[in-house]
Amino acid sequence: MELQQYLTILKERWSTAAIAAVIVLAVVSTLTLTRTPTYTATNRVFVQTEAGGSVSERSSGVNFASQQIITYADLAKTPIVLDPVIEELGLDLTADQLADRISTRIPEDTLIIDITASSVDPQVASAIANATSESLRTQVSTLEAPTQEAAATGTTEDGFEAVPSTVELTVISAAATPSSPASPNIPRDLALGVLLALLAGLAAAVVRDFLDNRVRRPADIEALYDLPVIGSIPSVHSSQNVALIAAQKPSSVQAEAYRELRTNLHFMLTADRMNTLLVTSSLSGEGKSSTAINLAQVLAQAGDRVLLVDADLRRPSLATELGLERTVGLTTVLIGDVELDDVTQPLETAGLDVLTSGPIPPNPSELLGSEAMRSLLEAASEAYDYVVVDTAPLLAVTDAVALSRFVDGSLVVAQSDRVKKQQLGEALAKMDSVDARVLGVVVNNAPRDVRDVYTYLPDEESSEPAVSVVPAEDRPAEAWPEDARPSRSASSEHRHEEALEAEEATGDRPEALPAARAARPTAMHGGRPAAPRRRAVRRPEATRPDGTGPADAERSSGGTHEADVPADGPTLTVSGGAGRQGARSA
Repeated sequence: MELQQYLTILKERWSTAAIAAVIVLAVVSTLTLTRTPTYTATNRVFVQTEAGGSVSERSSGVNFASQQIITYADLAKTPIVLDPVIEELGLDLTADQLADRISTRIPEDTLIIDITASSVDPQVASAIANATSESLRTQVSTLEAPTQEAAATGTTEDGFEAVPSTVELTVISAAATPSSPASPNIPRDLALGVLLALLAGLAAAVVRDFLDNRVRRPADIEALYDLPVIGSIPSVHSSQNVALIAAQKPSSVQAEAYRELRTNLHFMLTADRMNTLLVTSSLSGEGKSSTAINLAQVLAQAGDRVLLVDADLRRPSLATELGLERTVGLTTVLIGDVELDDVTQPLETAGLDVLTSGPIPPNPSELLGSEAMRSLLEAASEAYDYVVVDTAPLLAVTDAVALSRFVDGSLVVAQSDRVKKQQLGEALAKMDSVDARVLGVVVNNAPRDVRDVYTYLPDEESSEPAVSVVPAEDRPAEAWPEDARPSRSASSEHRHEEALEAEEATGDRPEALPAARAARPTAMHGGRPAAPRRRAVRRPEATRPDGTGPADAERSSGGTHEADVPADGPTLTVSGGAGRQGARSA
């Protein structure tokens, strides 16, 4: 695992890492601050031999001392040395207990023994070190001296010549009473605690990331499934309308991510001449509907004619999100009550029409898998550049699987930190079981990387909706000052004449309407039939001084009708007669 991967895990699992680090640091700090202070004192003893007159004798003496010094260091912790110390100081300890408080060390390439004693009392520590050193000197002298018999006869029991001991231990540094405790060393222990806390936090984050089986990053999908991630949509602030982010915040990082998805799809679809897309997900609440809406928005913004179809006949949401009429729609077309052109509802984005779900039927799967649905999609693909179909989740029902046979390709939306890898695998397996063509996966609510390329864009909180620019020649005359109104160009006059001719040639349809078509909501068609493929165009107008806008006056006069939608949702406006035809021609 590379360093960047560790940093990514820490960024995503920072809360786990922080909790683990705080716990470890709290434990270390508590142990450090509550531990009883311990003092140490050290007595240093030099081991020497009586030097002879020759160089060889001196060398032999040094070698002998080097061999014996390790033995003397070990001897300092034996009962033969420590029992006299306990008796002298009156310690309430055994020899073994006292040995645990004494340590010996021989500095490298020296003939010095460091005898260190520890105690909670600094004076007792120095007394133990000095008494142990003195007891060791005494015992070494006793052990190295010849026996009385050998001294009297001049020979040892083995027949060798008895010689007096040449080894002598000299105290070169007596143990002084320590003024500060050796432990705990608060600055050192806290520094080690911080380091240990950081390591514990990193370990906790890595372990949790390893055990977490939810999809979090695009790399998780690419590593497990043989599918590309063709879109990664960053998270949206809760105050923003996710479904309309591409239209309301065109300069946001999310809108740019949808445009990147559009670009990827253009390359994939143009090569194979595909134009019908199915958008689904593994679970509900992963953002498939918002992805379908925003994808349709950015496709229409690129100049394509797009039809957005709400084929989620279990929980339809497009009508609610976009503020459109749902009394008629997809289901009424499928049962033959109305024609497709009669129930599509245009949005303010030029080139974007919406076909809502219509009434919820008792048999959604059968209806979506019928030949009528196939015919509808074929007709829509002929009339539009792109058809985007929003449908139900894969793991909940079989609607998406049945519908996937009639579209050119499918997109599976996977919300980061919600859907599990196993669930996504099961959803993809259901699509594969019917040989459905899955173009790729769109990761929704993806975590933003520190080096996010979208940071080049303006701040999404301060970005304003795109402003529609009307050519100067097409602006209404009242929008110009009296002395600056431009004359209509020849091309504009020609378009205007063509519009008038088309209006006179078309007129209103005299034939009788079918019962279902005549019963269509007036909010959609103004109470009169509309010519196929006509789109309403909304033009901004100033609010009247009395607080009523032009829409109020038009509604009262019957010239324009609007659907009753929430104040913050998009409003569908359709004009009748020459106004509608002229707006389309212009």
